Amino acid sequence: MKKRIITSIILSLFIFTSCMEETFFGKSEYANIKNIELTNQAAMRIDESNKTITIEMPAGVDISAVSIKLLELSTFATADKKIGDFLDMSNEATINVTSESGKTVTWKLIPAIATSEPQLANSNFNFWYKTADGYYEPGEAATSTIWGTGNPGTHMLKLYAATPFELASQNYGVKLQTLDNGKLSAVVGLPISAGSIYTGKFDPNKIDPANPQKAIDFGTLFVGRAASFTIKYTYKPGTTNKDKKGNVLSYPDACDIYAYLEIRQGGKIERLATAWFRSSETVETVKTITVKFNYGKLDSSFPDYMKPENGLYVTGDSVSYALPSHITFVASSSYDGAKFAGAIGSTLMVDDLEINY
Repeated sequence: MKKRIITSIILSLFIFTSCMEETFFGKSEYANIKNIELTNQAAMRIDESNKTITIEMPAGVDISAVSIKLLELSTFATADKKIGDFLDMSNEATINVTSESGKTVTWKLIPAIATSEPQLANSNFNFWYKTADGYYEPGEAATSTIWGTGNPGTHMLKLYAATPFELASQNYGVKLQTLDNGKLSAVVGLPISAGSIYTGKFDPNKIDPANPQKAIDFGTLFVGRAASFTIKYTYKPGTTNKDKKGNVLSYPDACDIYAYLEIRQGGKIERLATAWFRSSETVETVKTITVKFNYGKLDSSFPDYMKPENGLYVTGDSVSYALPSHITFVASSSYDGAKFAGAIGSTLMVDDLEINY
């Protein structure tokens, strides 16, 4: 009997609270497009403040009548277009979204034809901007750069493992070093910081000292079917390679330089192609290497570290023609630096990254 009374009270409170929230807050005025996917879409960018969506489409594809494959709106909102409807993306298209409260917002869909052979912005690493904290990051400005480093995570230690270096007048590259975090950090299992540069964004609100990659959203928009990438580098591994507990390892440290192409849509991420270079060789004179992209699923002949953590690949016939939506590029002075393993003093210098077709 007592259980029934308690259950009834809880249920009544839930119903009362639900009713109170509905009447108190009123009907939602949100009329946003949260996600959209069109036929042959390569990538898209939503600008919620200006109510515009830039839709990147591959060159050579008829975009005068593309269908809507996915359309996600604000809760309780409706639109004058639905999945299966066609849009003419040879010019700007519009979708009118009406909120639960009856407010209507017109969203503009702006077409952008992707170049067939795109390059990454600032891939020669000549531009660096000074942060508010006084250190330098790659790019012309924080608001526009596609590049990130591990520096925001080590700033609290006043350590900067990724820095610009000048090869010649106004010609810069990236210097990546594996640094000693100090005795106190070593005690808690964080002995080193490996220098790294990557395409993506660093979110300071997600900093986790035990998992530095948690704060990184890897990748940037990209729609080219790359064949390989070329880059200049030098590398010198540190003298003593250790794991995070300070145990000396029987093998030397190594650098990582890699890139992979992905198709991200509908909350799903699938690997389209992989290009990976790992080496412990000492290279003191600038060396140029070309690393091939392998399309499709990586079989057992490839090491596990090259494979996607989620195990998902683009499969079937689309592997031979599909365009990626994103590219992730990473270079690191210690290949296992994310696990705080590496040799203090390992130094990787990279410059002039080029995507080949």
